[in-house]
Amino acid sequence: MIVQTALQRLSGIAEDQWGLITRQQALLSGVDRKVFERLSDPGKSLIRVASGVYRMTGAPISEHLALKAAWLQLAPSTFAFQRTVVHGVISHRSAAEVMQLGHLAEQLMEFTLTTRRQTRRTDVRLHHLHVAEQDCFRFQGMLLTRPSRVAHDLLSQREDLGAVGHLIADALGKNLDQPGNMARQLQSHARHFGLERGDGIGLLQWALELVGDERMSGWLAMAHDATRHSLKHEGERP
Repeated sequence: MIVQTALQRLSGIAEDQWGLITRQQALLSGVDRKVFERLSDPGKSLIRVASGVYRMTGAPISEHLALKAAWLQLAPSTFAFQRTVVHGVISHRSAAEVMQLGHLAEQLMEFTLTTRRQTRRTDVRLHHLHVAEQDCFRFQGMLLTRPSRVAHDLLSQREDLGAVGHLIADALGKNLDQPGNMARQLQSHARHFGLERGDGIGLLQWALELVGDERMSGWLAMAHDATRHSLKHEGERP
């Protein structure tokens, strides 16, 4: 009965986490330590996929399983649906890969944290950057940086503008972000490309021209409208 109750609790948690559960989540939910160890023995109900992270036997193998497990490791006592930027957000190439944006090969699993952390994992890269809540969103249960922030972060690493342009076009085409957000995030990179300081729209146009997407004119018009609205709103502030 104790084992059956533990399995019910674990299943309830794993159901909202792609079949995954961390050891700390299990213990915090009231599962006895010895029972958990018994369930995680070889051939039992829990399969270890990363240090401290397990998959329920019978649960379908989720896409991006390794990335999800590594993300759960960042804050093992916090459930996926409760996480904010404080707990770490999937970012850079990893975020682009999850959203299927552009043609950038995922080299490492990348996460951004607002506080300095280190990892012993050689397949994980941690970025220590300020990330605003509005620059993140939930996608398939994961917390990701928005495509506009991904574009900004990749250009900060001197990624090729054409590659970022493909990412931007894919994101706008899938309605995963807005042209105004793209222009805002690109502003700080304008001078690096020889444009006027803060010319995010100019850089957005350049990136889209490299892609040659026929929807470019509409997106640029939306970016101009968003910029004008923002300036009008700022001018109305007391």
